[in-house]
Amino acid sequence: MSITVEFMRRIAEAAATETLPRFRRQSEVSNKLSGGFDPVTEADRGAERAIRALINAEFPDHGILGEEYGAENVANSHVWVVDPIDGTRAYISGLPVWGTLVGLTVDGDAVAGMMSQPFTGELYYADGAGAHYEGPGGARRLSTRATTALADATLFTTTPALYEGDKRLRFDRLEQQVRLSRYGVDCYAFAMLASGNIDLVIEPGLQPYDIVALIPIIEQAGGIITNFDGGPAENGGDIIAAATRELHAAAMQVLGG
Repeated sequence: MSITVEFMRRIAEAAATETLPRFRRQSEVSNKLSGGFDPVTEADRGAERAIRALINAEFPDHGILGEEYGAENVANSHVWVVDPIDGTRAYISGLPVWGTLVGLTVDGDAVAGMMSQPFTGELYYADGAGAHYEGPGGARRLSTRATTALADATLFTTTPALYEGDKRLRFDRLEQQVRLSRYGVDCYAFAMLASGNIDLVIEPGLQPYDIVALIPIIEQAGGIITNFDGGPAENGGDIIAAATRELHAAAMQVLGG
């Protein structure tokens, strides 16, 4: 079964009707976490409702797993994994580095996915026929860089504060070996890796809805993405994405040591 680019565009447009009018406007922010801060807005909820409605209308026999409204028929072969706003902290801060993530798994494997950033007018997607970009500057096929050495690599992570104990020590050791490290931008970092602008993304403690949509984009652009044990990334956890297998292996050696 082929998931068309046209359907991905429809999903992106439906989500944008909920997110864009509320972006950089004062709106109510709720906290989902009693012991910290995990923000959610009506834009998150409205976008996920719109995405679910499209999927249910087009593919009624498919399951859906979403950040805001949970699981629906996820025992089915085909399951859509939805994060209506990945980067809600950036969203409520007025920074245009959030995105709408929608991915499709078939029997547990991520086969198609999209990341839409409607404020900048960008769509990154993979549909089984490569990874692609649509937005300012025109449409093009995505390809990761050929970087193989840590000393030549640009590394992104959300913040080193997410790493604790020995994991923090290993991340610090990795950061010391790369050419450049930058923080923040959530899903946008993975899009930058797929488009050949950076080389490594390291993120701990991800949920499936944080990463499933991005797996096909990275892989079909020529990169590699796994958990820290080298296993599949579909279930989330501690995730490493790299432009090349050689760079992935070098980073894994540092993280594992």
